[in-house]
Amino acid sequence: MKKILAVLLMVALSFSVFAQGANDGASTQLKLGMVTDSGTIDDRSFNQGTWEGIERAAEELGLECTYLRPAGTTTTDYLTAISDLYDQGYRFIACPGYLFVEAVTQAQQMYDDLMLIIIDDALASGIGDNTVAITFRENEAGFLAGVATALKLVDGEVGFVGGLEIPAVQKFNWGFQQGVKYANENLGTNIVMNENNFVYSGSFADLALGQQLATAMYDSGVDAIFAAAGGTGVGVINEAKNRRLSGEDVWAIGVDVDQYSVGDMGNGESCVLTSAMKDVAGVAYDQAVAAANGTFQGGQHIEIGVAESRAGIPASNPNLTPEIEAQVAQVAELIRNGEITVQATSDGLFK
Repeated sequence: MKKILAVLLMVALSFSVFAQGANDGASTQLKLGMVTDSGTIDDRSFNQGTWEGIERAAEELGLECTYLRPAGTTTTDYLTAISDLYDQGYRFIACPGYLFVEAVTQAQQMYDDLMLIIIDDALASGIGDNTVAITFRENEAGFLAGVATALKLVDGEVGFVGGLEIPAVQKFNWGFQQGVKYANENLGTNIVMNENNFVYSGSFADLALGQQLATAMYDSGVDAIFAAAGGTGVGVINEAKNRRLSGEDVWAIGVDVDQYSVGDMGNGESCVLTSAMKDVAGVAYDQAVAAANGTFQGGQHIEIGVAESRAGIPASNPNLTPEIEAQVAQVAELIRNGEITVQATSDGLFK
């Protein structure tokens, strides 16, 4: 009987040790976090694209993920949200947006075991060993959207509504203008650009303001508006949608992700002519997977664009003919091989 009790006790102790080990493993499993930039997680643009990349990585790897929307857009607000996630055990946090610069600069010094990515800034003040800074050549994506828009309209007028006047949004604007000019000079189009119709709204989250700005532009004769403004840009798309449903031949151009579905008019068609995209979902996914696999390489700035197949327009859009898509693809190849250089400054351009 004593021998039987001893065996049972050893089995019980072994099971207890195994269970404790399993629990320890679960508790140390990487948790993936994100703090939203100005705007909401469902902005159908920059925040949403980044979050979709994080979610995809978490789903494929069986990891826990969550996001926090900060109380405001100050450095303190962002840093508080990062700290809250850290305190909850999150050791990978994605920070999408230029406004995170100071918060990430401080967080990378506060938490040396936290893997951080900031999208849309190179952290000129210094990239920590635990941080990856990612920027895009948005000017190249804007250029291709400008070419596609010009080829679609042939004759007409275009405008631009940006969110905050920050580098990423400015580069979309400057690239778009250059793309329209290139099409006018090389591809037989005749598109007008009026400086008064190239504006920054000052917000990524004011849908009503976006619709108001679009109303003024369309009423003045603008045929297509490039909306690089997050949720504010959705307001532009909504106005284009309403007008097309009323029989007006106007368009919106989306940003960051393929926004064709945002312009869905309920009749199988969309008011979104094309979108100037950057692969925010892809880079968020790649870095999250690297963090989980132990291959995260902090301390570096990654800049990507057309050559890396990380910026451009959707390969297909029902509003563009195959001929237009082929022409844009040819222009993209000229950018890829260096025959076209798209400037990333405002020299000779609006704002």
